[in-house]
Amino acid sequence: MSLLATLGRLLATPATPPAPPAVAPQPVVVEAPAEPTPTPVPLEPHVPAGLTIATGYVVRLLVLGVGVVAAYLVLGYFSAITVPVAIAILLTAMFHPLTALLKRAGWPPALASITSLLAMLVIVVGLFVFVGQQVISEWPTLVTQATAGFQTFLTWVGSLPFGINEAQLLEWFNQGVAWLQTQASTVASTAVQVGGQFGSFVAGLATALVVMFFFSYQGRRIFEAIIGLLVPRVYRGPADRAALRGWTSLVAYMRSAVIVAAVDAAGVALVAFLLDVPLVAALFALTFFLSFIPIVGAVTAGAFAVALALVTHGWVSAVIMLGGVIVVMQLESTFLQPLVMGSAVNIHPLGVLLGIIAGGVVTGILGALLAIPVLAFTVAFVRALRNPEERDRPQPGPVATRP
Repeated sequence: MSLLATLGRLLATPATPPAPPAVAPQPVVVEAPAEPTPTPVPLEPHVPAGLTIATGYVVRLLVLGVGVVAAYLVLGYFSAITVPVAIAILLTAMFHPLTALLKRAGWPPALASITSLLAMLVIVVGLFVFVGQQVISEWPTLVTQATAGFQTFLTWVGSLPFGINEAQLLEWFNQGVAWLQTQASTVASTAVQVGGQFGSFVAGLATALVVMFFFSYQGRRIFEAIIGLLVPRVYRGPADRAALRGWTSLVAYMRSAVIVAAVDAAGVALVAFLLDVPLVAALFALTFFLSFIPIVGAVTAGAFAVALALVTHGWVSAVIMLGGVIVVMQLESTFLQPLVMGSAVNIHPLGVLLGIIAGGVVTGILGALLAIPVLAFTVAFVRALRNPEERDRPQPGPVATRP
């Protein structure tokens, strides 16, 4: 068996190994040599470091300016809401010491807030009623003095060496009256516009009084809801304490504004009393209320006092009244207001003066009224954020309590 097996293996045909699979020839790709990576050129030798820093400040200030302008446009568009709310904040800060005193005495918050609101209404309405009674009682005498003063003025002008006699002045006066009669339609349309603006003013005042009540009653709850909606949780504590410092500064500003307005009104009324000018109480009330509008209000009240002295006592009393008003206004605008308000809100007097001017340039009378309160709150808020040790320091007095 072994022999046969051996012969079979020898005579068998050897197996052919399988042919390898055909592979298609691949095209030869010649890669281009990689370009060398450019080495960045440092700008420091060519651009000074100061210019780089200044550019960073400029870009950030531009972005901040765009944000401020956008906020200004939005607030201006909704002025029917934002203006009454701003006035309500000022009124709440003005009467906050009274509200806080009543709350510490154990009064319910709602009753304390209503009492503060009613106290403000009693003061304002009482002054207007008193002034109205004085005007009504002295009106006949005022008309007689004004007529005599106007006649004296015509006689004085006719005596000047300008070739103008009393007959010419009367003719010019009659021509002016006739021109006004021809402009009846324009006067009527202007009266309608004034009436509409007065209606808007009354509606805004009513809104401000309602908002003032809620700010005095639930101001803390309203502020917590706003800060919880807009501020991340990690920053709510510092923002709350900084807002408290801003509110304290705002309350101090309103207290100092009342002092400045009272001193201003007393000065003008004293000069009018010494000159025996009628309507002294009316001058006091008018000057007091208008003095809350920096610069513009005091000038308007002073002009009314000078005109009243002119028509009742002649140009000599008017010149003396003008001098007294100028002295009072200069002391108020350049000394008393910057000194008292600057110390109250911890702002340099120059900053107070420039803030009033800037606010007047931006939004007129309303800007002049709101410029320093906004500046006082903002400065105190930023300082409290930058100096936590000053922020956490307890504040004495009732103004340290939250609204």
